[in-house]
Amino acid sequence: MTTDRATAGGTGHVGGVEVRPVAGHIGAEITGVDLARPLDDAMTALIRDAVLRWKVVFFRGQRLDHAGHLAFARRFGRPVVLGRRGGASPADFPEVETTADRLELGGRFGMEHEEWLRRRRHTLLRGWHCDHGARIDPPAATVLRAETVPPYGGDTTWANLAAAYAGLSAPVRAFVDGLRAEHRLGVGYQPRPGDDDYVRHLLDHQVASVHPLVRVHPETGERVLSVNGYYLEQIVDLSRPESAALLEMLLEQAVRPEYTVRFRWEPGSVAFWDNRATIHLAPGDHTHVGAPRIMHRVMLQGDVPVGVDGRPSEPVTGTAVGEW
Repeated sequence: MTTDRATAGGTGHVGGVEVRPVAGHIGAEITGVDLARPLDDAMTALIRDAVLRWKVVFFRGQRLDHAGHLAFARRFGRPVVLGRRGGASPADFPEVETTADRLELGGRFGMEHEEWLRRRRHTLLRGWHCDHGARIDPPAATVLRAETVPPYGGDTTWANLAAAYAGLSAPVRAFVDGLRAEHRLGVGYQPRPGDDDYVRHLLDHQVASVHPLVRVHPETGERVLSVNGYYLEQIVDLSRPESAALLEMLLEQAVRPEYTVRFRWEPGSVAFWDNRATIHLAPGDHTHVGAPRIMHRVMLQGDVPVGVDGRPSEPVTGTAVGEW
């Protein structure tokens, strides 16, 4: 089978499969493929190329169970086995995490789920994140599938961090190329007044790393603006006021509408994204609808980021390569 790979200018094909870009800088829908069936090498290469080019790809109408979801993910890397999951995740598939687990988190620390969300995302920019960005080796990619979705609301939005970097002016790119920043679990959380069990939990389970502010993508060679709202603590060697002002500017740059794509989920939808080159915003507009939103994700093992100067990230606390 011959392969016409997805290119910078448009679509790619393998047989009846088509890659259709859905936004100017990020996002493509792949049609004509049944992910429940084994993928041959040509199909795997087409999907991998599309993810690298468009950063997130979408499939609709898939009939994947946990085993099929995991088999698909394994074609692209080594799935992460999480050390701790919630009660909604499938016991027989330790690589699969059910996002409905998050509904349990607030209750563990004396909060209703709505309050927990509000304190995690007390500003819009704080909600933007990559998966497990405080680790020394954040996941390379995530495959998320929808089982049940509300009749409206619940969309997810992604931003292309390579395009955001390229969109900076040349002097700013030159400045940020040499900077490094500390990423720490929970820095975006707004504490409750008085005693706060969640703050104590964060202090007792610290995870932090110093990552380059601009990382070099290990597969494409692109320079990627490594910013997010939930994990990023402070730029190293800058004062707090300087760091805060620069980070706000860079994060606003990263999530400019032209660098983003928003996806409307349906049952059977699958999103597969490059966690090294994107941040995403989980929805906050569906909990009042009173309908369940049940999603399952598999993350792929990542590597240690490397900066423009060739220096890798450095662990600070609570994180080691490959240890979850």
